Amino acid sequence: MTDYFLDVEYKNLTYGEQEINLKEFECCTFNNCDFSQCVFVAVTFIDCTFNDCLFSGTKINYVAFRTVFFNRCKIEDVNFAMCDKLIFEIHFKECVLDFSKFYTLKIKGTTFVDCSIVAVDFMSADLTEVVFDNCDLYRSEFGKANANKADFKTSYNYTIDPTKTKIKKAVFSFDGLKGLLYKHEIIVK
Repeated sequence: MTDYFLDVEYKNLTYGEQEINLKEFECCTFNNCDFSQCVFVAVTFIDCTFNDCLFSGTKINYVAFRTVFFNRCKIEDVNFAMCDKLIFEIHFKECVLDFSKFYTLKIKGTTFVDCSIVAVDFMSADLTEVVFDNCDLYRSEFGKANANKADFKTSYNYTIDPTKTKIKKAVFSFDGLKGLLYKHEIIVK
């Protein structure tokens, strides 16, 4: 049986490995909470917000994120590819997502604002209309992704191979062209 929580604010909590399992949260806010020890099973978040939370190394298998906002969270080495894909919608602002995985996920329209996205796996993901606003994409992998209409114009340190990634109508800045031409050893000055 799943426990249901509506419109609750949680502050300064550290969750144990299975403490949050089999729960559904709707319109809840989590402030300065630590989920790094969690191994999520059958957890649902609907219209929830996480502020200043720690998710580094969290196992989020079988988690549903349905319109969820992460603000100033540390979310390193988290595999989002194992999440429930039904109505999957997430947004990130001022987060550290280094070494996380979005492999094969459909994250159309997701926003990443002022985030560190170093060595993140976006391979085979649907990044249609995703906004990367002022994000560091150093060593992130976009192979076989669909980044059509994605917005990279204010982001930096990305390398994207246009022969392996769909980028039709994607937006890039002039300074970002070197990240598209690296494989051709073309020098842009």
